[in-house]
Amino acid sequence: MSTFKPADILIPKNVDFVKWSVVACDQYTSEPEYWAKAADIANGSPSALNIIFPEVYLEDGNADERINNINSEMNNYLKSGVFEELSSAFVYVERIQQSNGKIRHGIVGMLDLEEYDFSKGSQSKIRATEGTIIERIPPRQKIRKNAPLELPHILMLIDDRDKSVIEPLDGQKGDFEKLYDFDLMLGGGHLTGYRVSEKAKAEIISALEKLEDAEAFEKKYGVKDKGVLLFAAGDGNHSLATAKTCWDKIKKGLTEEETKRHPARYALVELENIHDDALEFEPIQRVLFDVKPEKLMNEFMMHYSGAAFEDNGGQRIRYTYGNTDGTVYVKDAPSNLSVGTLQLFLDKYLYENGGRIDYIHGDDVVKKLTQVPNTIGFMVDRMEKNELFETVIKDGALPRKTFSMGEAADKRYYLECKKI
Repeated sequence: MSTFKPADILIPKNVDFVKWSVVACDQYTSEPEYWAKAADIANGSPSALNIIFPEVYLEDGNADERINNINSEMNNYLKSGVFEELSSAFVYVERIQQSNGKIRHGIVGMLDLEEYDFSKGSQSKIRATEGTIIERIPPRQKIRKNAPLELPHILMLIDDRDKSVIEPLDGQKGDFEKLYDFDLMLGGGHLTGYRVSEKAKAEIISALEKLEDAEAFEKKYGVKDKGVLLFAAGDGNHSLATAKTCWDKIKKGLTEEETKRHPARYALVELENIHDDALEFEPIQRVLFDVKPEKLMNEFMMHYSGAAFEDNGGQRIRYTYGNTDGTVYVKDAPSNLSVGTLQLFLDKYLYENGGRIDYIHGDDVVKKLTQVPNTIGFMVDRMEKNELFETVIKDGALPRKTFSMGEAADKRYYLECKKI
C-alpha cells in the first residue's frame, strides 16, 4: 500500500492538550466570538491555535503579518522541543462526539499526493467529493508556502463495508501506547490517541490493498473501466487541494530521487470508514449577507419555472430572514440534489447583484445570523452517506458544500503535525 502510509508524526509533549488542540480553521467563520474564547483558553500556552490561520480572520487585512507569525511560531516550536517524533507511525484515534455521545474511529497517516487528482472527471485513487473552487486555493497556498509544518483537519473516507481496516483496532488498543486522552475545548467532546503496533500496521496495509482490488471494485459498484476510488475527501477538500497544488510546484525543481522522498509529497490526514456508526452526514446551510431577501426570493421563483411555495413533489428548500420563515419546492430541478439546485441560483444571483455567502453548520445558527437586516438563510435536507462513493464514481464530484461530517463542534481538532 503506497497510497496511505505510516508517517513521521510529531506529537506535542509536556503540554496541556486542552489548550493545544483546537477545531479546524474553516469552522465558525461567521462567529469570531468562538475564536476569541479559544484564544482565552490557550492563553499564552503552546497551542495549535498559534500555528493555524482561522478563516474568520482571512478578510482582516493583516494576512501577511499573521502568516509570518505562524511560520515563526512553527519554527520556534520545532527548535524549543515542543514535539516528539513518532517514526513511521499510524495513530489510532477515538473521538467521543459531543453532539451524540458516539465514538468515531480513525487512523492518522499520510496520503501520497501523486495519487490525487481533484480535476473534474478524475479517475485517481484519491478524489475530491465536491467541486474544487480554484480561487479558494491561492490564499491557502500563501499560508502553506513557507510553513515548515502541516496540521491536518482533512478527514478521508474509505467505503469499507466489512469494517476490516479501522474497526479491528478497537480490540487491539490495549496493546498500543496511549499518546493522549483528554476533553476537547469548547464542547468538542473527548479525544484519545494510540500509537499503532507494528503487527496492526501490517494488517491495516493488507486490508487496504484488498479494498484496492480492481475486480472487486467493479463488482462492488457495478461499473466497468472506472479507476479505483479508494480514498474520498470527506472534510478538508480545499486543504488537500492546496497541499497538492503546492507539491506540484515544489516537485518541478526536484530530481527523481528527491521527488520520491520529499516530505511535501505526502499530506497528513485522518482516515475514517464511511460505515462508522458514529459518522453522520449533516447538511451545510447557506447564509447570504448584504442582499435584499425579498428581491432574492422573487428572482429565485422566476429563475426556476418549477418552483412553488406549495408542495408540488419537487426538491424542498427552506428559507428564513428576520421573522419570516418559508419553504419552496422545485420540480424538474437541474441538479439531483436540492443543494445543487440552490447553489446554481445563488452563484448566478451573487455574480449579478453582489453580496456575500457563508456556509453554516446548524439551523439554529442560520436563524440567529439572519435576524439582522439584508441577510437571508437557506436550509436543505441532508444526503445519505451511503450514496457518496457511488455518486462520485459514476457522476463525479458533488456540488460544493453538499454535506458535512457532523456538526461544527464534531470537526477534527488539530493535534498531530508533520514536517513538510
